[in-house]
Amino acid sequence: MALFNLLTLHVLTLRIVAISTLIALSGCANKFATDDYLALGDKYQVVIERDHLGVPHIIGERDVDAAFGFAYAQAEDNWQIIHDTIPFYRGTNAAINGQDAATVDFLIQWLEIWETVEANYDSALKPETHAWINAFVDGINYYAALHPEQTNQSIFPITGKDVIAGYMLRHLLFYGFDGSITELFEEQRQHPISRGPADANKQAEPMAGVTIGNLPVGSNAIAVSAPFTIDGATRLAINSHQPTTGPVAWYEAHIQSNEGLNIMGGLFPSSATIGVGFTENLAWGATVNKPDLVDIYVLDMDPNDPMRYKLDGEWKTLETKDIKIKVKLFGFLPWTVAEVGLKSVHGPVIQNDHGTYAVRYAGMGEVRQLEQWLEMNKAQNFDQWRDALRMQAFASFNFVYADREGNTMFVHNSLTPKRSPSYDWTQYLPGDRSNIIWQEYMAFDDLPQVINPVSGYLHSANQTPFRVSAEADNPNKSDYRIEDGFPTRMTNRADRGLELLAEMDSISEQQFFDLKHDKKYSVNSRAYKFLQQAAEADLESLGATDLQIYSAAQTLIANWDLSTDINNRGAALSACVLGGEWLSEQKGEAAPKPLDELVRCTDLLMENNGRIDPLWGEVNRHVRGDINLPVGGGPDTLRAIYGMRMEGDNYLTNVAGDGLYYQVSWDAKGKLKVRGVHQFGAATLDQDSPHYADQAEDYANEILHDPLFDEDLRQTKIERRYRPGK
Repeated sequence: MALFNLLTLHVLTLRIVAISTLIALSGCANKFATDDYLALGDKYQVVIERDHLGVPHIIGERDVDAAFGFAYAQAEDNWQIIHDTIPFYRGTNAAINGQDAATVDFLIQWLEIWETVEANYDSALKPETHAWINAFVDGINYYAALHPEQTNQSIFPITGKDVIAGYMLRHLLFYGFDGSITELFEEQRQHPISRGPADANKQAEPMAGVTIGNLPVGSNAIAVSAPFTIDGATRLAINSHQPTTGPVAWYEAHIQSNEGLNIMGGLFPSSATIGVGFTENLAWGATVNKPDLVDIYVLDMDPNDPMRYKLDGEWKTLETKDIKIKVKLFGFLPWTVAEVGLKSVHGPVIQNDHGTYAVRYAGMGEVRQLEQWLEMNKAQNFDQWRDALRMQAFASFNFVYADREGNTMFVHNSLTPKRSPSYDWTQYLPGDRSNIIWQEYMAFDDLPQVINPVSGYLHSANQTPFRVSAEADNPNKSDYRIEDGFPTRMTNRADRGLELLAEMDSISEQQFFDLKHDKKYSVNSRAYKFLQQAAEADLESLGATDLQIYSAAQTLIANWDLSTDINNRGAALSACVLGGEWLSEQKGEAAPKPLDELVRCTDLLMENNGRIDPLWGEVNRHVRGDINLPVGGGPDTLRAIYGMRMEGDNYLTNVAGDGLYYQVSWDAKGKLKVRGVHQFGAATLDQDSPHYADQAEDYANEILHDPLFDEDLRQTKIERRYRPGK
C-alpha cells in the first residue's frame, strides 16, 4: 500500500475534537487584498518573449526582474497546478479537497516542515536568495491579483516560505522517503533489529526504484567528449523521465538577466529555478538515485509509561505536539481532527501495535534546496558548478555534466550518513544507544564520481554508481562501505547504453542521437531474463485443455528481436510481460510469476486486439487531444515510453518516460548547438491554445528543433513580446 493510503487510514482514526464553521473554513475572513498587489508589475523591469512554439523566454534587467517574470510566465501556462500546490505544501489541503488530502497534511506536520522553515528561513538563506524568492512570489501574487476569477482568495498571498516548504517536501518524495515509512504501517514488523554488522558480501539495496503515484519514473543522462567523439565535440543528452502530465511533468522556460543569468531547461510548475538545462557554457542532466537515506530506530519503551524511552541507560520523555488537520467532508462539511505528534532525539516517532519507531532521514532541518539550484543556475564554469553542489543541500539525485571546455562529470550526489560499522543498516536499529544516531554526512568530494573519463563517455540511467563508464573509469566499489548504502541495481537502459558505448571506437553526432533513441532490450538485462523464464515455463501446470495460444505466445517471445520500434510484432506481448516485472521492481516488491504474466498478457491482447502480435505502433500511442500517434520505445528502453491502457481503449497511452529532452553540444571550437522537443507543447493546460499539442507529432517522430536559446535566432520567430500583465 502507498504511504498516502496508509496515512489516510491513520488520519481517519484520529479523534474528532472540533467542528469549524463553514465560513471560517472557506477563508472568507482572510480574503486576498488584490489592490495591494496590482502595482507590482511596475516594480520590475522584465519582458517575456513567446516564440513560435509558445515557449517563454524571460529577459530581466536584474536577476530579481527575471525571477518576477519567470513566475508570471509559469502562472500563465500552469495556473491551476501552481494554485493547487499551495495548500498541498502548506499542509492545509484537506480543508479544500477533503479527506484524501489529509495524508500529506499529516506528513507535513509530523515532519515539522513548517517549524523548520520558520526557524531557518531568515538565517539560513543568503540575501540574494531571499531577493530572488521575494521577486518570484511577487510574480505569482501579481498574477493572482490580476485574475481573481481563477483564484481561491483564501489561500493568497503566497510567501517565500511557501516556496521553500514546497522544495523540501518534493525532494523528500523524490528520494523515496515514503517507502521506508510505509512499511511501519504494516500489520507486523517488517525487519529485525540489527545486533551486528552486515555481511560484507551482502548486496545492499535499500530501495528498488521510484514512482510518482503509480507511474514508474527513471531518467537518462549521457555525456561524451573528445577523443571519443569523431569531431572533437562535447555532447550531453538531458533526458529525465517524468509523467507526461500533472504537477511533476516537465515545463520548458528560458530565464535571462543583465547580471549574468542565462539558462534554459526544464522545471516542474511552481519551481523557482531550472531543474535540468543548459547555459552558454555548461549543461547538466539529472537522474534519480536510490541511496539508503532513511534509518528506522526501534525505541525501548518504559512498560509503565508509553511516553518514556531508554537511551544510554536513562529514561527520556518523548516530545509531543498537537497535530490538527481541517478536513472537508462530503464536499461541504468542515471538521477538525487531531492527533499527538511524537518526537525523540532520533527524529519523528510513530507508535504502532508492534513497536515504537523513530525515523532519521537525510536532509532533516535542511531548507537550502532552492538556494543550491539557484547557484547551479547561475554557475559560469565547472568550478562554480561543483562549488554549488558542495553546498550539499540535496539529499539525492545523480548529475551528469558537460561544458564548453570539454569537461564531463558524473556524481552520485547524496547526503550519505556517516554510519557506525557495528550494525546492519539494512535492518532496523536499536534505539537505546546514542552512539549510532548519526550526525554527519559524507563530504561531497568523497561521493562516487567520475571526472573526464579516459574512455570519453558517461552514462547514468538509475543504476549503481559503480558502473557508469568503461570499467577502468568507474568509481571503485571497494572504496566504500556497505553502511554507505549505495545502490547496486542495474536497469535495461544502463545495460544497453553501456554495451552500445563499449562497442564503439568513436561516436558521431548521429550515433549519439541514435543511442538516446535506442529501443531495444539488452540480453544481459533483468527484463530479458524474465522473458526467457516466461518463454520456457511449463504450460502443463496451467491445467487448461487448449494451450495452443499460450504455446504460440511463448514462441513469439522466444523469437522476439528485443526491439520496440513501431513495426515490431513481438513487442506488444513481450513489453506487457516484462512490464509487470519492471513495475514490481520499481516498487520494491517481489516479481510476479513469469507464466502468470504470459497468460495475463496473452489474454489481454486477444481480448483487446484479437491477436497476440499486433504492430507495436497500433498498441503504443502518443495521445494529446485529437492527436493519436504511434510511438516507438517501451518500459526501461533508452527511448523510454510507459503506457497505460485507459478504460475502453484497445491501446496504451503514453503517460510517463521521455518528456522534454535535449541534446546539447559544443564543437571543437566551443560553438553551442542545442536541439530538443517537449512531449506536447508549452501550453500545458490550455486545450484551446495552438501550443497545447504542437510538438506532439515531432516528439512521436523523434524530430528535435532549436529551442531558440540564441537571441538573434529567436528574433525571427517571436510570436509575442510583452511585460507581465500588459
